[in-house]
Parts: sequence; structure tokens; C-alpha cells
Amino acid sequence: WVPRGFAHGYLTLEPDTEVLYKADAYYAPEADAAIRWNDPALGIAWPVAEPLLSEKDRRAPLLAEIAPPFPRGSW
Repeated sequence: WVPRGFAHGYLTLEPDTEVLYKADAYYAPEADAAIRWNDPALGIAWPVAEPLLSEKDRRAPLLAEIAPPFPRGSW
């Protein structure tokens, strides 16, 4: 469970993996936001260099590029 407003991400290391997760509300596209997966400011040591990403994740800004107040859905 990831609390509302927290950024979250995941990486699967096996082919054909299905991921299911539970949310406390229905998806609201107008509240959606993203942070670049490999942003050095996050300090995550991902075990891959070139993951398969959605278009949304490829276009995601660095955390420093998201100026406060943060866009709706990113908090």
C-alpha cells in the first residue's frame, strides 16, 4: 500500500510479469503526474540501464523541473 500523494514505481525483472496493485480511489487522469524514473536526485540504484518504459514515463520531468506548488496529483 502506498499512501495517497507518494510517488511510487516498480521494476519487474522477469518477462511477462503481471503487476496488480490496490488503490483507494478510481484512476483520475487529471490528477496524474510523474517523475523521471532515473532522476539522480532520487538516489535509486535501479538494476537496469535501459528499461522498457511507457511514453508517459519516457517524457517524465526531473524532480527539480517540477516547480512548487506541485501539479495536482503529484502530492
